[in-house]
Amino acid sequence: MKSQKSFESTEKGTAYIVPTPIGNLEDITYRALKVLQSASLIAAEDTRNTKKLLTHFEITTSLISYHEHNKESRGEQLLNRLENGESIAFVSDAGMPGISDPGYEMVQSAIAESIPVVVLPGANAALCALVGSGLPTSEFLFYGFLPRKKKDKLKELERMKSLTATLLFYESPHRLKETVSAIHEQLGDRQLTLARELTKRFEEYIRGSISEIMEWIEQTQLKGEFCIVVEGSEDTPLSQEALWWSHLSVLEHVTHYMGEENLSSKEAIKKVAIDRQMPKREVYQTYHIDE
Repeated sequence: MKSQKSFESTEKGTAYIVPTPIGNLEDITYRALKVLQSASLIAAEDTRNTKKLLTHFEITTSLISYHEHNKESRGEQLLNRLENGESIAFVSDAGMPGISDPGYEMVQSAIAESIPVVVLPGANAALCALVGSGLPTSEFLFYGFLPRKKKDKLKELERMKSLTATLLFYESPHRLKETVSAIHEQLGDRQLTLARELTKRFEEYIRGSISEIMEWIEQTQLKGEFCIVVEGSEDTPLSQEALWWSHLSVLEHVTHYMGEENLSSKEAIKKVAIDRQMPKREVYQTYHIDE
């Protein structure tokens, strides 16, 4: 067990997690500007991108890169500087560091070394999209980017099929069509909202059923990063005992019935479809893709 009193005096530095605007520069907070100005160093996902932000607000603090490809070697250097009393502000290109962006590993390392971690509130695309979607906000699951391969994408969506929570995803414009199609295939024709260009001049929300959204996608030149907000399942969750198979993939589920009950693949697929409340055709296709 560890306790952190964020603003007690310490010989070590502080790791500040600083959200930056996701599009509109006016969304920066006074506190964020103060930390960026006073920090010993700013560790940025892309120094070129962050330099534009700092130039706009006339901040001259030194920059150093910290991103997915150098996080191990650079992370060790930054940790040493924190140990020696320097305070470092960590920023990503936009939004909250650590949410679908670098930052988690540094927070974890700092905590392990009893270095204070102070997280500033600020801009986040997923929460803006959720609130603006009109879908329930009382319970939600943020996933981030789904896997690129269709098989892996469908497998992840299958895990979420029975969740009653609103689902949040990020997606790039050139993969949006495939991802929405996969959501439709696995989750059915639920209500869905697309949010793009959030906080910018061309901010847009597209709300409707998934089938309506798919038609819109076909007729639209897709630009900008998207947040996808999907209605949760309306089905009452089954008991844990009834969901004994929840940790199994479709392939493993079918194979279980074939082995344990000596069923043919056709009979096993039928039972799996009943268990998972899926069309037999979908179970059949998934089973034979994964074989």
